[in-house]
Order: sequence, then C-alpha cells, then structure tokens
Amino acid sequence: MDIGVHTPPLADESLEGALSYLSEIGVDAIEPGVGGHPGQDHLPRAEHLDDDSAQQEVRNLLEEYDMRISALAIHNNPLHPDEERAKEADTELREAIELADQLDVGVVTCFSGLPAGGPDDEVPNWITAPWPPEHADAHEYQWEQAIDYWTEIADHADDHGVDIAIEMHPNMLVYEPHGMARLREETGDRIGANFDPSHLYWQGITITDAIRYLGERDAIHHFHAKDTKIYEEQAREKGVLDTTAYDDEPNRSWLFRSVGYGHGESHWKDIVSTLRMVGYDGALSIEHEDSLTSSREGLEKAVDLLERAVFREQPGEAYWAE
Repeated sequence: MDIGVHTPPLADESLEGALSYLSEIGVDAIEPGVGGHPGQDHLPRAEHLDDDSAQQEVRNLLEEYDMRISALAIHNNPLHPDEERAKEADTELREAIELADQLDVGVVTCFSGLPAGGPDDEVPNWITAPWPPEHADAHEYQWEQAIDYWTEIADHADDHGVDIAIEMHPNMLVYEPHGMARLREETGDRIGANFDPSHLYWQGITITDAIRYLGERDAIHHFHAKDTKIYEEQAREKGVLDTTAYDDEPNRSWLFRSVGYGHGESHWKDIVSTLRMVGYDGALSIEHEDSLTSSREGLEKAVDLLERAVFREQPGEAYWAE
C-alpha cells in the first residue's frame, strides 16, 4: 500500500515539477487528470495517446523520481442528456482507457454519470426518493441507460486490460455502495469503485462497513484519501443536502477537509487496516479540496498522517496462532 496524490491542485507545476515536489514529501504515486473535470494539465490525453515518444518521456520522469501512476482520472458525465456533451465525455473515457493500456496503468477513475429522468428531458436528474411514483419510474429509466452504457465500456476496458474505478458521488447515478454493487453485478468485474470516503461521510455511511461491503465483492479498484467534516450546528438546522457554496464555509453543513481534519488519525488507521483485510493494496490517492488550507500545506499534512497509517510491508506468518 502506498501514498498517492490526485494532481490537479498542482496544476501550476509542470509534470516534472509536480513529481519533484511530491517525491520530496514522500509520495509514491500520482493520479493525473487526462480530461473532464480534473483537466489534463500534467498529462494531455491527445498529446500522449498513440505517441510512443511522448509516453517514453513520461516513463523516464516517473523512473527518475521513483514514482508510478496509480490511475488516470477522467471524471465527467457520459450519460448526459445533451448528446454532444455525452459524446465528448464518452470519447474522453474511451481514449483514457486506451492511454492507460499504452502506459501500463491498470485503472481509470471516473463518475458513473447521470441521465435525465426520461428520453425527452434536457438536464440530468438526481433522484433520491421513490415517491411520487414518477420518480421511481425515472430512476428505473436511468438504470436502463446506465447498464447499457457501462456494459459497453466494461467490454472496451476488458479489451485493454484496464479496470474502471467509479467514484460514488452526489448528483451521479451511483453515489453509495449498494448502487455501486448493482452496477458491477449488471455490467461485469471491470467495473468497480474508486472508493472516496468524503462523499459517504455526510450521507451517514460508516466507512469501514462500506469498505467491507464492497471489498467482499472484490469491487474496490482504487482509493481516494479525502476527508469531510460535518458541522453539526448547521446540519441540525438544514440537514446535509446542502447547496450552500463551497467557499461559504461558515454556513455549510459540511466541508471537504484534508486527511485528519474531519476524522482523526485512529480513524484513518482503521480505514487502512480494513482495506488490508479486504485485500486492497493499492494507492491511497490524496484528493485535496480543502478550502481552509493551501494545496501544498493540505497535501503535506495529509501525507504526514498517512505515512503513519499505511502498511508498506506484507504481513508475516501469524506464528502466535500456531
């Protein structure tokens, strides 16, 4: 198990500059964006796809700084009811899978996407309750769209030997572990989770239980180390489905926080231990979106905590049980 970083917070650095800095603070892996919402500042997709020379430059830099790529990130909405937007997101995703294959990267991280509530609607519709009945009907329509699409993507990913790691995210069809398990069951083993606890905390989901639930299904393909703090004073008044702007921190029910600032070190050690119990031994990729700290300070504090939490060696024989 090693420590990684999702690199958009370092967009002001070149790839080499980001690698140099991250290597100095003890990071082992990067998760660069290759399009969609993460952007592609460190690994422009079109410049590297099918270009052996450009890809070799990336390999040389990774080797120089003793770094690896844990995943390529391409978060967008390929199920968008706007056909042009859906097509663009679909192209990005398919090309990201192809580029991952060419770079010997085993995982692409993304969102499930979110369709409209029906074939004539124009905007995505996040449905969180089955009543009135038209919402249940719309939800079933959305799942039909998603299963058809992700079955195709799973086949494409399988052709390239790449796993798809979907981040469970609000305003997407898959936003919690049971939906994640359903999509995997319907589409195949190439589809799994980019397990990001930050979106689960405010939903009231117990993270270690969710890790066990998906881990029992071999459904965790990648992991985001990202914390959330719930502010009870606000949550008691308006709940946690909070549309307050992220930069209006005093009035939000919850905020994304650097690792350790939403939940303490012992909690993160429990997460690491539970991940090991279910067989996950990949990167803990830090996603920094804490508006109360700078990118670098937030990253460095997260790395410092995770360095004390991760296990870098495989467990030995349980000699005391013999």
